[in-house]
Amino acid sequence: GFVDVIAKIDSHVNLISNEDRGIHMSRIYIELCKFLKESPLNIGILKILAKKILSSQDGISSRSKIKMDFDLSIARHSLISDNTGWSNYSNSLSISLNETGEVRIELATRIPYSSTCPCSAALSRQLLQKEFETTFPSGEMVSSETVQGWLLSEKGSYATPHSQRSLATVCVELDKDLGAFPIMRLIDLVESSLKTAVLTVVKREDEQEFARLNGNNLMFCEDAARRIKNTLQHTKGFSDFWLKVEHFESLHAHDAVAFATKGLGSRYRSLSVI
Repeated sequence: GFVDVIAKIDSHVNLISNEDRGIHMSRIYIELCKFLKESPLNIGILKILAKKILSSQDGISSRSKIKMDFDLSIARHSLISDNTGWSNYSNSLSISLNETGEVRIELATRIPYSSTCPCSAALSRQLLQKEFETTFPSGEMVSSETVQGWLLSEKGSYATPHSQRSLATVCVELDKDLGAFPIMRLIDLVESSLKTAVLTVVKREDEQEFARLNGNNLMFCEDAARRIKNTLQHTKGFSDFWLKVEHFESLHAHDAVAFATKGLGSRYRSLSVI
């Protein structure tokens, strides 16, 4: 179905001749208002709109581009408890039309998630092992109940790995034969790849499950980038993609960042700016 959103729209055309001193700005605005008012936006309408904006310039332009920035709130179920909260995602949608009539449509989204450092987890396990050996010297008989009690005490968390809120920014070039914009599908693909999406409504059982998911999905920023890349490479409907993952470090005074693109032949570069 269709969703109403409030968007900020940027629209551009070029000037072919150095003698031209201005574009027909009001015509662009009129075309935008007309098309966005009359019908819900889909890929077909967006293509027509890009052509209408270009033709409104009476031949002084050969290229057009439209970019829309908007937030989308999606109802998400808690991990275990019977609760639902709203997660907010920032998105961008753009279309460009060049001199040859080639159309390029891009969809970008920003997805927050949690990341736990594999190195920090290993170092924490080493400290926990040493503390266990100090408490229960080798050769002594120790009951299962005693060990379980020790693990459930504060000694069981003698050292903990560091984790942090993280952000995946993903931009895909859409196949031109798509009808609707696959925003929800893209968000779901990324979150299912990472498995540690942040939550809005959290009860004790949800927090425990979140801790389990983080412990079973330890990730450097490179790991997160590779997970998303592998998923997108095996997904139909995306002819190209670019992604950036940022881990806002709780240990370091700087962030850890990784980039990835589809690979050979990609029109994107690793440091592309959306």
